[in-house]
Amino acid sequence: MSFTIRPTRPYDAIPIAAVHRATAAIPGGIARRPEEITDGYINRILHEALADGVGLVAVEEGGDVIGEIHAVRIPVKLFSHVLSDLTVAVHPDWRGRGVGSALFQALFAAARGMEPPIVRVELNAGAGNAGAIRLYERLGFRVEGRLEKRGLLPDGRFEDDIAMGLIL
Repeated sequence: MSFTIRPTRPYDAIPIAAVHRATAAIPGGIARRPEEITDGYINRILHEALADGVGLVAVEEGGDVIGEIHAVRIPVKLFSHVLSDLTVAVHPDWRGRGVGSALFQALFAAARGMEPPIVRVELNAGAGNAGAIRLYERLGFRVEGRLEKRGLLPDGRFEDDIAMGLIL
């Protein structure tokens, strides 16, 4: 099966929530837990991406949303060239099939077309999520720092976040 990438639309809220919940349910999926994928969260990310950011979905041939990526411009003039608060979610059934990489490439292309121009894209990854960090490095992100004990895991342990950035 193949898929296409297109901009998110307001009516994508329900399928995006389903992808985020499925992704959140697996280790190393996304930072949020399934119960944190609320209507309010989904509406906020859609609104912010549509207002001044990038929001994209991967859609399989049958029309189902199988992945989503979003990032927003930092709303402070000093940082207005930066896309941040990036999240990517790929349905577990589609992991390892190029969906995440395709979403990132489409995000980079969209960011390059924004006005005023985007120069930098940034994200954080849990230090224990080696697969995600490898993917981000293959895409051109560089490790820029470590935020100690930034994440509190469900079992009560802390996890460092790895700060990563990409210059377009």
